[in-house]
Parts: sequence; C-alpha cells; structure tokens
Amino acid sequence: MKVSKYPARPEWERLILRPVSDVSNLFGIVQTVLNEIKEKGDRAVKRYAEKFDKVLLSSLQVSEEETEEACNLVSTELKQAILTAKNNIEKFHASQRFTGQKVETAPGVICWQKAVPIEKVGLYIPGGTAPLFSTVLMLAIPAKIAGCEEIILCTPPNREGKVHPAILFAAKTAGVSKIYKAGGIQAIGAMAYGTESIPKVYKIFGPGNQYVTVAKQLVALQDVAIDMPAGPSEVEVIADETANPVFIATDFLSQAEHGADSQSILVTTAESIVTDVMQAIDEQLAELPRREITAQALENSHIIVLKDTREAIDFTNLYAPEHLIIQTKDYMCISEQIKNAGSVFLGAYTPESAGDYASGTNHTLPTNGYAKAYSGVNLDSFIKKITFQEITPEGIKQLGDTIRVMAGNEALDAHRNAVTVRLETI
Repeated sequence: MKVSKYPARPEWERLILRPVSDVSNLFGIVQTVLNEIKEKGDRAVKRYAEKFDKVLLSSLQVSEEETEEACNLVSTELKQAILTAKNNIEKFHASQRFTGQKVETAPGVICWQKAVPIEKVGLYIPGGTAPLFSTVLMLAIPAKIAGCEEIILCTPPNREGKVHPAILFAAKTAGVSKIYKAGGIQAIGAMAYGTESIPKVYKIFGPGNQYVTVAKQLVALQDVAIDMPAGPSEVEVIADETANPVFIATDFLSQAEHGADSQSILVTTAESIVTDVMQAIDEQLAELPRREITAQALENSHIIVLKDTREAIDFTNLYAPEHLIIQTKDYMCISEQIKNAGSVFLGAYTPESAGDYASGTNHTLPTNGYAKAYSGVNLDSFIKKITFQEITPEGIKQLGDTIRVMAGNEALDAHRNAVTVRLETI
C-alpha cells in the first residue's frame, strides 16, 4: 500500500489511476464465443458449461423442484436477513416512481411523459469466489417494482450442476421469472440473442469478470442495452483527525476483499492518523479468510494526505469513486460539495457494507471514474420514458408559423408542408 503526502495537483492524475487491465486482447476470444452462442444456441451454452464450469448439463433452466429444494437448505437466519434487506430495498426503490405531468407549452399544445417498463430484462449473477445473492435483490427488486414482464436470471452452476441455494432463495423472493444455469460469456450471449431455452432480453444487468465485461460491451454495440460500463470495485474514505482508525481499516479491507483488482483510497487532512490506520489494516488483514486476495488489492491502494478540506473535495470529484465514505466532523457539509460519486456513506456509523446489503440503496454502481457521468442502478434503469403530445386546431394555428419557418430554413420542405396542409383546413 502506497502513502503519498501532500502531492501537488499535477500529481493527482497519477493517483486516480485504477488497476484496470487492457482487455482489447480479449475481444477476439469473446466474439468467437458470442458468435457460436448466436449460431448454435443451447448446444453451445452447454458445451461452454462443460469447458469452463466442468459440468455436463441436461437442462439449462432451474426447475421449480430445484428451487424448492435449495430454499430448504438456506438457514432461517439467512432467510430473515434476506427478507429484511428486501423490505428496505423495496421501500427505497418504490419511492423513485415517476409521476408525469401534462404541460401546456403553448395554448393548445399539450406535452407529457409516461414511464413504461422494459418488457424483458436479463440479470447476470456471478458464481466465482462468493455467491452474490445480494446482487439478485439489487437487480430483481427494482425490475419487479418497475413492472418488467419477464425477469430472466443467469448464473453459473457448480460442478454438480447446482446453483447456490441463497441465490435461488433470493431470486424466488425478489420475483425472478426464470433462472438458468449459464455463466460467463455464454450467459451474456444467450440473453442477448436468445436460445431454444433462454429468452432474448432487451437490457442486461449485472457484474462479472473481464470476460463478462467485454461480452456486455460487444453485445451492446447492436444487439441489446446494458446497465453501465463496469470495472473493478473501489472505495474512497475521506477522514479527518476525528475519524476512528479501526473503522477506516474495516472499510478499506471490506472493499479490498472483493477481488485482487479492487482499490481502496484514504484521503485525509490529518497525517497523524496514518500510522494508526496502517497498523489497524495489518492487524485486521491477518484475521481475514480472504487475506491473500485482499493483500493483492492493497497493492493497488493508497493513503493520500492533503493539506486541507478543499483539496480533499477536489481530489474526490476528480477520482469519482464508486463508493465514498466520509468520516469527518463536518461530513454533511462536505457531502453537499460532492459532484462525482456512485454512492455516499455519511458519518462514522455508516459502513459501505450497509449499502452493499440492507440499507435500501442499490449497490450496482459506476466504477473506474464513470460516476462523473453515470448513476447507479435505480428504478429508472428498468423503465423507458415515452413522450406524448397533442395539438388542437388552435394550437397548430399558434405554433404553425414557428415550425414552418424553422423547417424552411433547414431546407426540409416536407416538414414544412406537414404543417401547411393542416393550417389550410382550419
């Protein structure tokens, strides 16, 4: 882990770099797999499951019997935790419902918007080193609230051809329509193109490794929409002399344990806390089951000492973190000046883990600086807004000449004539 003390502003561009790999060499490999999925459907999905997941599947769809059996394997304690989280996520996302209003922009000219759910959405849930059943909740719940007719979920099976019980329980609880045993590139291709078993969807959501990320980018060029660009997970902590070093260390490590390419950043105006934070990180790291992965992520991580709060805010807006934790005595004041962040956690008792699981906000967030332009997943991610307009005879008389002049000056005579013929009938 690197420590930078009072770096000059020109050095900040180097400090905001993420540990992002050049994936351009994967494009050919991924496109080859996608092409095979498009051409051969289920047969190709099963072949890649055998190759990558080491399992021979007779059927891709998870049956109701499998789901019921898996739900019985989930502990009562975990079921209750998932239900509590579901309730909070539902409350927060239901509050985002759009209510359109009709606006008379000119006499006789009425315009409005209507929110319409995306009919078919696909959710990708990685298997990997941890079963991300929390991501099932974060994606399926707003999709259900939005009114999506089909919510399709793909996730890789284990070597016994089973899906993790907690993923199946979360999917059933959140209202997923159908669940399929498909991972990696083949899952993205199946949802983008459709196969004999897996329906084609209109938008794909969910995290994944670099192969999944490239697959989403490629299918988004012409086949299907995706949620957002994705990269390794990251957190930034802003702290002053009042912050608890032990708390900071837990936030640092909870992000770093996501993966070897994750990144944690501490930005502080108090050089005095640096030694205590580093000591707390070392002590806690030694006790973590995933310490090897976490230690690799710490190699990408930084502690940055800046001269004042203004610099801390400016650096943060330049870095545009996926997660931002503010542990300062004036955290609310600082938060009001944050322009670029995926999700912000305020005060000493608001860990990033709360947003990851159960506070109600969504944990599917823009990474790699995309928070400068993208929002995290929310209810709007699952809807389209269609505009409507109605113009009365009086309205076209009022607005007609304006339209005719503008169309004529763009040399679009058919546009002008569409107004002229109407005016001649009034």
